Amino acid sequence: MPQDLEGLLVVSIEQAVAAPYVSGRLAEAGARVIKIERDEGDFAREYDHLVHGESAYFVWLNRGKESVCLDLRSDADRPVFEAMLEKADIFIQNLAPGAIDRLGYAPDTLRKSNPRLITVSISGYGDEGPYSKLKAYDLLVQAESGLSAITGNEAGSARVGVSVCDIACGMTAHQAVLQALVARATTGVGRHISVSLFHALTDWMNVPYLQYVYGGKEPARNGLSHPTIAPYGAFAGSDGKLVLLSIQNEREWAKFCEGVLKHPEIATDPRFDSNTKRVQNRVELDKLIAEIFATQERDNLSALLHNAGIANGRVSTMEDLARHPQNRYVEVATPTGPVKMLSPGAVVDGQVPTFGPVPALGEHSATVCQEFGKSMATSN
Repeated sequence: MPQDLEGLLVVSIEQAVAAPYVSGRLAEAGARVIKIERDEGDFAREYDHLVHGESAYFVWLNRGKESVCLDLRSDADRPVFEAMLEKADIFIQNLAPGAIDRLGYAPDTLRKSNPRLITVSISGYGDEGPYSKLKAYDLLVQAESGLSAITGNEAGSARVGVSVCDIACGMTAHQAVLQALVARATTGVGRHISVSLFHALTDWMNVPYLQYVYGGKEPARNGLSHPTIAPYGAFAGSDGKLVLLSIQNEREWAKFCEGVLKHPEIATDPRFDSNTKRVQNRVELDKLIAEIFATQERDNLSALLHNAGIANGRVSTMEDLARHPQNRYVEVATPTGPVKMLSPGAVVDGQVPTFGPVPALGEHSATVCQEFGKSMATSN
């Protein structure tokens, strides 16, 4: 995998998910990432201990970084940190609102002494507005952003099963950092990037927002069914496992009735002979499909659907995902042994990326402090 960012130094005061996501992607591209942790460590280290003693989140987000424990309120540790910043290309932080300024490392101040520095601040709600000083975590922002209002089913709202607000924020920040690096190559000057969980996720909410503001449409919670297309949803096989199918046009509808339901006459039933009618009579249609699907196991149904040219996806359990034939894997070293994990989405020139090890807490403190202590002394 190309190490396109080799030679860049990233210093990150980070914890949890959003900021480690950004620095982790930069590390994967070859940047040197020094992760600043408290003595007790990034609290994501303690989210669980399920990966032979390591945290699943921490293993995913901290490959290839150096871990250095510093107390930035300490007169002994501050000079080492400041020496890092003098050489840094990118500085990332997601401390509580206002905390980095109180420590004396406000981004504007840092960029005055190092104009090439790209600074990144990640927060819950941004730098302005009545919520700017509030703490925020992923599930809180799922609720606050309206995502919870469109997620779930008629029984009520549901959490998206991964930290989608944190990840959206990390992805948005990563894009902005790469853009800033391109701009700096031309101008020689860095910039400040501010990204919040709320604004990153509300950008993703633009479709339901626009539908509501301009069309007065309040999105419904549809579970695993499409609100305006039928049949488009999940149905159980005889083994109780679900397959989700999608019919996009009348040609597919006819093929579905003939090749999967084995009842071609259903395609021309007056209740179901257009999408509008199928949506109007969804309850009857779903009952009919469910009765036929209940005679075969989920995987057989999926094969039938594929053979008929009908798009479908098995509603995979974690066991299904672990055995999925389409998976790509990478192996990563951790302090307690190697971990085989799912590969990132991008493949470059046919190569699956390789990653550096996940650091133990403070693993690099001595060597990095010696390095930047010496460079600081030399510069004086």
